[in-house]
Amino acid sequence: MSRRRLSAVLGGLAAVATAAALITALPVTSASAATGGTGTGYLHTNGNKIVDSTGTTVRLTGINWFGMETDNKTFHGLWAGQSWKQMIDHMAQLGYNTVRVPFSDDSLKPGAVATSVNTATNPDLVGLSPLQILDKVIDYMGQKGMRVILDRHRPTSAQQTPLWYTAAVPESTWIADWKSLAQRYSGNSTVIGADLHNEPHSEGTKPNSTGACWGCGDTARDWRLAAQRAGNAILGVQPNWLIFVEGVSCPSGGDNNVYDNDTTNDETCGWWGGNLSKVGQYPVQLSVANRVVYSPHEYATSVYHQLWFDDPTFPANMTALWDSFFGYIYKQNIAPIMVGEFGSTLQNPIDATWLKALMAYMGTGVNGMSFTYWSWNPDSGDTGGIVQDDWVTVNQAKQAILQPYLIPPVSGSNTGGPTGGPSSPVVVPSSSQPVTPSSPVVVPSSQPVPPSSPAVPSGACSVTYKQDSSWQGGFQGSLTVKNTSGSTSNPWKVTWTWPSGVTLGSGWNATVTQSGSAVTAAAPSWAPSLAAGASVTIGFTANGTASAPASVKLGSASC
Repeated sequence: MSRRRLSAVLGGLAAVATAAALITALPVTSASAATGGTGTGYLHTNGNKIVDSTGTTVRLTGINWFGMETDNKTFHGLWAGQSWKQMIDHMAQLGYNTVRVPFSDDSLKPGAVATSVNTATNPDLVGLSPLQILDKVIDYMGQKGMRVILDRHRPTSAQQTPLWYTAAVPESTWIADWKSLAQRYSGNSTVIGADLHNEPHSEGTKPNSTGACWGCGDTARDWRLAAQRAGNAILGVQPNWLIFVEGVSCPSGGDNNVYDNDTTNDETCGWWGGNLSKVGQYPVQLSVANRVVYSPHEYATSVYHQLWFDDPTFPANMTALWDSFFGYIYKQNIAPIMVGEFGSTLQNPIDATWLKALMAYMGTGVNGMSFTYWSWNPDSGDTGGIVQDDWVTVNQAKQAILQPYLIPPVSGSNTGGPTGGPSSPVVVPSSSQPVTPSSPVVVPSSQPVPPSSPAVPSGACSVTYKQDSSWQGGFQGSLTVKNTSGSTSNPWKVTWTWPSGVTLGSGWNATVTQSGSAVTAAAPSWAPSLAAGASVTIGFTANGTASAPASVKLGSASC
């Protein structure tokens, strides 16, 4: 993870509204929810759209799964009680069609070792290098119809850097590593591109700026020129990749001088990687046309308290701000936007307002801006994750805001890479304990399965239903069923009915299927029991008019 501190912002904010007024309006188009999928073959750009090999518009609605950029050198959560395939199944079931994978150059070195892997839940990863684990993850995501963006997050696992190189990791290593990855995955269209370097940002105070600038012309600091060098090198190996280019924080590469009592030379600065205000004047130009996607980062006040959160018109003021930082690129049909990171704990009520406003700004349906939410991981210190500390339970407050904008992957739609094993269901154990990287949970290789028990007798269950959110053409709900009998239900199974026209979109915490109006949520074989007094919560999304489950049963018992 990286720290997303903003460079000092004093002065220049008034210019935001002026700049926004000059933008030629090409509105963020609202469209009905897509049927799903991430297209066919490799992707390229067409104006402000990402399109597949047939020219069909594709919207990436994804998630960040980090860890390969840390000392572990592989995905976090591999220490948990869920297998890596179950985590990917869960992401797909929730509607995330793309995964952005941060890595550091350390994880690519010969002899790099992946650590904190639970050998009981992930025996197929034992002894594999970080790259070999990445190979397996990419192959399985391809089977799910998902896409992968590789993100060079840091030169080393130590910390984020303002420039794309350091004394120990020169630009030549950065480019060589990218070329190696491009070659490794050149035949696999699951991997769609390279996010060249995470969060270039300012360092030093103007006029003594030493950080990443945009358009300054200094080859040692101009991020736009570096992106062109690396992008062209990658396209020389793999011409089908998209090149994702983040912004800077301050275009000059240095913080405003707050002590010179002179605001005339101050500029509006943004989040690390979030300021693309100079693209209109200095665009990234690559050797292969239709490959550039601009990828800003955007965060909430709980990550860092920006001046614009104090604006009395908040959140109405955010549209002009986003327009000036990156939205104009989309609205003027210059190039696509893929917001590569945005997230929050939502502990501050302002954050929920911010997140809802940002999602609305990016638009609904296939014609909206693409995005990858930060993060899947619960161990992101400044944002938390979509899943909680057990790596299974969904943070419903976050998911409910994102859900209307998610376009789920279609399993088997992307056949660009090797295939792997079958899908595994995602479940929530009846009692799961939070885990941390320092104390991984080790699960025995085989769990004892209690003997089968008779069906729960009639009247021995209770049910609670909560509609988490709704949107035009669909809704999301949580159904909690409690076993109120005196005996264990093994294997447990919950059934219900929906009115005609309501169809299942996705489900989690059980294997959820539908036949006609009847819906079944079945327990997996490795966690089949629902003890007396225990409850299970089944989450789902559905298409059609929002409707509560009817005729709910636990086994043969009517609740």
